[in-house]
Formats: sequence, C-alpha cells, structure tokens
Amino acid sequence: MSSDIDWLVVGSGFGGSVAALRLAEKGYDVCVMEKGRRFDDHDFAENAWQADRLLWAPLAGLRGIMAMTPLKHVTVLSGVGVGGGSLVYGNTLYTPHSDDFYRHPQWADLADWRTELTPHFATAKRMLGVTTFVGEGPSENLLAEIAGDLGCSDRVHTTDVGVFFGTPGVTVADPYFDGAGPARTGCVRCGQCMLGCRHNAKNTLTKNYLHLAERAGVRVEAERTVVDIRPLGAADGSDGYAVTTQRSGAWIRRDRRTVTTHGVVVAGGALGTTTLLQKLREKGSLPHLSHRLGHLVRTNSEAIVAVISDDPDADLRTDIAITTSVHPDDQTHFTNNTYGAGGNAMGLTFGPLTGGRLRILQFILAVLRHPTRWLLPSRLRDWSRRSVVFTIMQSTDTALRLRRGHFGLVTTDKGDGDLPEGDLPIARRIAESAVRHLGGHASTAVTESLLARPTTAHILGGAVMAADRVHGVVDRHHRAFGYQNLLITDGAAIPANPGVNPSLTITAMAEEAMSHVPEKSSRADGAQRTHLEAAR
Repeated sequence: MSSDIDWLVVGSGFGGSVAALRLAEKGYDVCVMEKGRRFDDHDFAENAWQADRLLWAPLAGLRGIMAMTPLKHVTVLSGVGVGGGSLVYGNTLYTPHSDDFYRHPQWADLADWRTELTPHFATAKRMLGVTTFVGEGPSENLLAEIAGDLGCSDRVHTTDVGVFFGTPGVTVADPYFDGAGPARTGCVRCGQCMLGCRHNAKNTLTKNYLHLAERAGVRVEAERTVVDIRPLGAADGSDGYAVTTQRSGAWIRRDRRTVTTHGVVVAGGALGTTTLLQKLREKGSLPHLSHRLGHLVRTNSEAIVAVISDDPDADLRTDIAITTSVHPDDQTHFTNNTYGAGGNAMGLTFGPLTGGRLRILQFILAVLRHPTRWLLPSRLRDWSRRSVVFTIMQSTDTALRLRRGHFGLVTTDKGDGDLPEGDLPIARRIAESAVRHLGGHASTAVTESLLARPTTAHILGGAVMAADRVHGVVDRHHRAFGYQNLLITDGAAIPANPGVNPSLTITAMAEEAMSHVPEKSSRADGAQRTHLEAAR
C-alpha cells in the first residue's frame, strides 16, 4: 500500500531528532510533527517575566519553551518547541554510572546495556558537542563546601555540557561537522541557558541533529499536534498508518490534516508519548498496545531545593546554568542551577522548606514568622542573583502509574515500586549545609512545600522496554508490541532511573534503536547522505 511519506516522527526532542536524522541517512522520506513553535535565537525570553516566551499553555495564549504539568504525585517540567527539551534544559549531558540503571530487572536480561550503549554514548557526545565546563566562583565553592559536610569532597567535579565556548561573542563557521552544521557563537557566560540561549552558544538540537536532518530533506512542521494514529489496512500497521494532526491549542479552525506513512516514531516526551498512546488505545485507534502502557513512570527520584542569601549584595550566578556536580553516594547526584540575571520571576514558584507531616501548617507558620520574606514583592528583587537551586537525582527504584482519569484528565497512581518521595533526607541535608555556609534561608517548590509533591524536570518511562507485552510496551529494539513499524524512541521507553540528567541517555538509546532500522533499499546508493558523513 503506497503512503505519502516513509516515516513520520512525533516530536522533535532528543529521541525524535535522532530518529529523523538517522532515518534520512538511511534514505527514507521523513516528516516531523512538533506541537510547539519554532524559535530563532532572538525569540527566547530575555527574562522569566516574559511568560509568553517561556511557558507553554497555548489555550491561555502562552507558546513558550517550558510546560508545567501538575499531577497528583508530581509536578512535571518539560520542554516544548522545535528542539524539544534541548531548548530549556541546563546543557548537562552525563552518562549514567550506576548499575541500578544498567542492570535493572526490567531490561537486564535483554542485553549487556553498559557495553551495548557505550558506542552510542560516544556518538551522542560527538553529535551534541559535549565538553567539560571550566570555571570557579561562589556557587562552585559552595558545592565544594557542601560536599565536605557530606564527607564526599573527592566526588565533586564540573559538569559535562553541550555548549560552544569558543571566543565569547565571536561567531565562527561550524566547528563540529566539517561545515555541514550552522555557524556558532562563543558563549558569553550569561547563565540564562534555561530561559533559552539567545547567543547561539547552546548546543540545542536545532544546531546539530535537526539541522542536519533538515539539510537531508526532513520536513519539520511546527505547531502541529498529533491527535490520531490509525493503521491502514492490516490491523498490525504492516500496511502503514494514517496520522491526523491539528493546530496546537486551537479552539476553532483546528485545520485537521491526515497524512499516510509507512511507519511512525513516537517521541513526544515521556508524558506526551504515554498520554497520547493511552488515548489512542482507549478510542480504538491502537487497541493492541500493551496494557502496561502508563506503568513504570519514573521521576529520576528527584527533589529540588533552593537557598536564598539574605545578603543584598550576594552574587551566586554562574557562567552557565549548571556548572558543578556532586555524587555523595553511588545512587545520588546533585547539581547547582542558576538563571543568570533574568530568572527573578522563578522565585514565585518557591516557598518555605517543609517536611514530614502537617506541611500546610508548617507552611503557614513559616510565612507568619517571616512575612516580609515570603509575602512582599521585594522578595523577588535580585532573587536570581542571590539564589542557588539544587537538583537532587537518585537511581533508586521509585515509580508511578500514569493514567487518564475523569474527562480524559491525566492523573497518577502508586506504581509497581515505592512512590517518589516529596521530602528526600539528602535534599534537606544539602539545604541545611548551604544555609550554614551561605546564610539566608532554604526553600523548595510551592507544590512540594504545601503538598509533599516533588517536582521533576526528568520524567521518564510509561512505555518501557521489556521482553514481552506482559511486562512492557516496546521490545529490545524500541518496537511497540502488537504493531509493525511503530517505534518509541524517547524517554518513555527508558525502564529505570538513570540517576543523572537523562538527555544523553535518551539520545544514546535512540541512536541504538535506529541502528536496527534497515536502509531503504531503493536508495541504497546513499546519494542523500554524502554531506552527512561528518556527523557520524
């Protein structure tokens, strides 16, 4: 059965961008559907008060790069736009080190994953331009002092990041792909990476995988939300699929369109992929998807705390968003996060640090004890300059179940493992140590402060890899059980908490998955790929 295109990719984040490029290299005609908008460097927010450029809530007219999704057990931060999470993440690209990840029972019997993924991690690092940050300042010194308090001074190091440092502010010809990539500009060290890089220095996917993919003929359609994927002919999709999209966030004039395709790669982020596929299974479009869909949703066992100095002259900003990492034990990793000069509005999302029982009462008492600290607008003055946010991640085996509740609203339940904790003891120790060295006061996300609901920027799982459909959603090659040519290559397929920022892991696993897709025989001469050899 003929199709309009060979492959359609849902989403343009780390998993989708890898799929788009590698399929194009293999000679396929590829189209990417991205629900967010396309950003040029000058389109990003100059500061966090510009909500329309920073936040994604299209029904409210906000079409920025970050979505905030409150769920019953966790608040999820995720990236939106052409380039996905790479637009808003903190540049950090780490290889997991813990056997908790590589030997998790969910996938340990399928391969020796540490060995299997090693070459793909190397490829991902080359493609994303990974380098090690060099620099030192008050924030970095603070982490060294905290590590000393935790007894792990020998486990502090600067971060591996995807940033072009070069000469600050100087634009040069493509430094990564022998001229096949775009010109780049040396990092000016403004520290506003998580608001979107306005200076052409951050190695977002639009500067590597997506740039090369579009050069190879891949078409990227922005602000198109996929609402249906339905097999053509054979029920298992072997005859291809009809994919329907509409304008993102449209109330009227949704401009629905349908395209037919030989195969589909779903890579809309762990939350987006899982909820889309659940909807399609329930409505009968993809009824044979495994009933494990929505299980084993991971949060990287994450907690976020902050410390704000009471010294009005304090300056804790860093050259880039995340500069330093500490590994206090084999399961735990934490970093510093700052927003440069433009993040003051982020202070609105933080409240008093609470823990244990009666959190609402603790919150109220903290506000009553220090009303000027928490109630006056002046508390946001120079918040970004005076604060350090700590992201704590663990490879422990916590999990949630994601499901569609009443009226199709997404909610969470207790999963197969323990629930992610809303009050990690190590997070409290880090905050207390920081306050001792810095002065000031500790804080955490308001939803965690009031409701013991942790916040994660690293949601994973929901359509995880397994040996069979009884235990998971995709097989060892990321192919959905029950269907032909239906792949899932984003964080939804990851079966365990990596314990570090997962962007590099998603990229490497997508590389591994795409290595098993055969070349398109009718284009085996590779004519379209001659200019892409440098990307390998």
